[in-house]
Parts: sequence; C-alpha cells; structure tokens
Amino acid sequence: MSTPNLSRRHFLGASTLAVAATACGVSGGQSERPATEDGDLPKPIASLSSLADQATPITSDERRARLDRARELMQRQKIDAIVLPGGTSLRYFTGLQWGISERLLALVLPAKGKPFLVAPRFEEARAMEQLKDGPIGSDADILVWNEHESPYELVAKALKGRGISTGTLGAEETLRFMFADGIAHAAPSLKIVSATPITAGCRMVKDHHEIALMRLACAATLRAYRAVYESLAEGMTQATVRDLISTAHRRLGFTGGASVQVGEYSALPHGSRTPQTIREGTIIMVDGGCNAEGYQSDITRTFVLGKPTDKMKQIFDIVHRAQTAALAAARPGGECQSVDAAARKVIVDAGYGPDYTYFSHRLGHGIGMDGHEWPYLVKGNTLAMERGMTFSDEPGIYIPGEFGVRLEDDMHITPSGAELLTPQSPSIEEPFGGMNS
Repeated sequence: MSTPNLSRRHFLGASTLAVAATACGVSGGQSERPATEDGDLPKPIASLSSLADQATPITSDERRARLDRARELMQRQKIDAIVLPGGTSLRYFTGLQWGISERLLALVLPAKGKPFLVAPRFEEARAMEQLKDGPIGSDADILVWNEHESPYELVAKALKGRGISTGTLGAEETLRFMFADGIAHAAPSLKIVSATPITAGCRMVKDHHEIALMRLACAATLRAYRAVYESLAEGMTQATVRDLISTAHRRLGFTGGASVQVGEYSALPHGSRTPQTIREGTIIMVDGGCNAEGYQSDITRTFVLGKPTDKMKQIFDIVHRAQTAALAAARPGGECQSVDAAARKVIVDAGYGPDYTYFSHRLGHGIGMDGHEWPYLVKGNTLAMERGMTFSDEPGIYIPGEFGVRLEDDMHITPSGAELLTPQSPSIEEPFGGMNS
C-alpha cells in the first residue's frame, strides 16, 4: 500500500482503536462485544449505505419456468416424480423457505400432473401462506399428517393416485436417509434414485437475473471488505474484524460475514479456532460473503497491515497469475477439470508443488443459492462447462508455520469465455485498487 494510504489507515487506526477497544472489548484476550452503534464504528464502515434496493426478487413466473424445465428433464431421465424437502432446492422452485428438521415437509413434483405438499398438520397454515405467493399457488394439493401418523404413507398414496405406484422416484440430494427409507418402505415398488440430474440440471445454469443478484452480492462483500481494511489497526483481534465485516454487510443492506485468519493461521485454508491478534506486518486472510435475494457471494482477500515481506509479495503474485490462468481456461465446452489444471500448473511451475502440496484444495466450486453447489472445478470432473454456469476461482498457496495467500472471486461462463463478477485484487499492497467507489 502507498505511504499516503498507510498514513491515513494508521491515523484512522489510532483514532478508532481506542473507541473499538472500548466498544468491542479489545483488551488482552478479554471477551468482546459487537460495536453496533454508528458512533462506535470506524468512519469507513459508518459511511457505507444500503444497496438492498438494487436486489430484485425472483418472480413466480421465473420459478414456474424452472418447474417446467424440471419436468422436461424428468421426462428425459425417465424419472416419474421428485421429492424436494425443506432447503435450497425447494426455495429455488417454489419460493417456499423451509428448513430441514426431523418432521417431513416436502413437495413432490410429478413429471405429469399436479404437485403435492406433505406437511405436519400444525404447519399447514404457515406452508400455505408461503405457497400461495409462489408459482404453485393454490394448484398444489396439501396433505397433512398428525404427529402419530406416517407422512410416508401419504406420499405413497398420493403418488399412486397420480398413477405412480411403480417407476422411478428422484430424491433431492439433501433428503435425509430416514425420509427416503420411510418412502421406500411405504412404496416398495418404486425405485428411488438421485434427483441431482434434475435439480442440479436446472440450478447449475444461471440466467441474467440470477447472475445480476450474485454480482450485487459480490459488490456488497467487496465494499464491506474494503471498509474494514481501511479501518484496521494493530491490536485488533480476529473476533473484532469478523464483527466489523458483519456490521459492514448489514450497513450495505445484506446478511453476511467472513472468517478471519491472521499470520501463520492463514496457512490453514479454513483457518483455526485459536484466538489471533493483528500486529504490524502480519498477513490477514478474510473469506466469506453475503446473500442477495437468496444468491450468494464467496470472496477471499489476503492483505497485510503495514508493509509485506518480499516473500509475501512473491507468493501473492504467483496466486494472482494462477487465478488469471484459471479465468482464461474457463469457457463453454471446456471440461471443469481443465480450469483446476490451468491454475495448478502456474503454482507447481513456480516451485510450489507437486499437486496438492501447497495448493491443497480444488480450484473452485459452483455457487448460486448455496455457497457450494454443483459443479466443481476439480481434477477428474469431465463435465463440460456451459454458458451461465457460475464458479468460485480461488487458488491458494499455504506454507505451514508461515502464512497463506488465497485470492477468490466468483465468475460466470460467457458465450466466449468467462468473466469475474468482481475486479481482481491487484497486489498485496493495494488489495482493493481495482474497485470503483
């Protein structure tokens, strides 16, 4: 970072650390409480304003088109119906937001005929309230069960009523075993298979609206990171920085956060529980994101408070080149594994190999409504990329006992190649130099 910015950050740090230390409890490992009042916040965070009005919700017509696409894929795959429990796929297709619990609530979507929802009786009104605002509206049958009754018998009976007493039933990948097993015993003539070809077949390829929401989530996360970076001061703890990142996201209008790893703990790709304190010259890695109308960002930035060492700059440069190589390799028709190979070659050729020795994880994962979803950029995955697929691009080098550097941005496949949803981090000295205000 340039000297003027360093001086400004140090001035901010000197003036805000005393406030933050009081507000957040930063004192020799003492417990910390969040700084939530504007007067307690560093100026770069307090000056953030909401972007939430830029997030346009997914419409019922869009979800209806997804249901039609699912039915089309079901007929191709010869799957007679699929079971969608509470979770992301249920929200993707219906707008119904429901968690997974020990009580079965699930939408069953036949390839032909009316869908039906199986729900605990005491949850009927809550489920109907959400369903009526979605693409199914009042079209679905709602079958309810009391606590002493079997929901699986309801599923079997309703399927039989739609002419599906034999054939193939697809189970969404997060359907709990006890639910799938219960349905199998209630409908022993049905073959139960994975519904992933249907659910991932729809969700892997994003349209313009979905990519716009992800782009917005990425922009919000990067603004949050930059504001926190500009607020850093020696003596802040890992927990303080985490809290400031969450607060910055809230000021931007979204729910978000990040893990924070300092110094030698940045060499652990997913970090450590060990309490950590920021000192002058220590490397800091932040990894996280936020949610815009259900769509996720996942961004990692690595930077230093003060002046980085030559080795830190060298490692950053290698990782930056690896991220660029991966972006260049991503294109329609290319195999997913080719993107991992392109980034890994840069790192191995620079002396940080072989294979997973220092770059210890895959290059990236699909991202959308889930932070990690199909498909994955990893050796052995020969799936051809398609326009509209979205991935993280996150190479890293991790040197045990010293430090790690990871750069992560999200990208989408375009007709001619791939595009990052956020500017790359230019250098370890100017980690947010490519951002617009």
